[in-house]
Amino acid sequence: MKPVHVVEGRAVPLERSDVDTDQIIPSDWLKRVERTGFGRGLFSEWRDDPGFVLNQAQFVGASILVAGPRFGTGSSREHAVWALMDFGFAAVVAPSFGDIFANNSSKQGLVIVQVAANDVDELMGLVNADPTTLVLVDVERLCVEVPQYGWHRDFTLDPMTRERLLNGWDDIGLTMRREGAIATYEATSVAPSLAGLFDDAGHAP
Repeated sequence: MKPVHVVEGRAVPLERSDVDTDQIIPSDWLKRVERTGFGRGLFSEWRDDPGFVLNQAQFVGASILVAGPRFGTGSSREHAVWALMDFGFAAVVAPSFGDIFANNSSKQGLVIVQVAANDVDELMGLVNADPTTLVLVDVERLCVEVPQYGWHRDFTLDPMTRERLLNGWDDIGLTMRREGAIATYEATSVAPSLAGLFDDAGHAP
């Protein structure tokens, strides 16, 4: 995955709580074998409603999703993260998240920003008042800002998640950091053998 230091862009206010992974990407989409193209299925049942926020022209092209509490609860499907990122979102701001969803996000490069509920409400208010408002999520400084209004809130990430994002380390990337040690082990280790454990008839002595 690509390193993420700063996400800057317009935001979409998704004023719903308890959005689970089946709502993020309905199960019908899980039949796909590729990891691309899931953006078309993002919130697909809700997008049938012309008034749904993602269908509103002023929010087209936004890269930050601002949502209600308990976002991403439900099943462990990684497809939810793939759908959000394929649609164009690089960060999600909410008061709370499903644990598995948050863990999957850190491994794919989607930035999870958890701030207090009243702060999310304030941010939604700013975005609703002016959809052109630029929101900045700084992974290095661990803060989310709306510079034009002087709005600033800090958030936390565990150190490993922060390092993953800043360096672009997915699980394969973390493994490859130990490539030298792995190569040395493979070159010097002795493979286990059953030689000598059985006689010619296949019986243990």
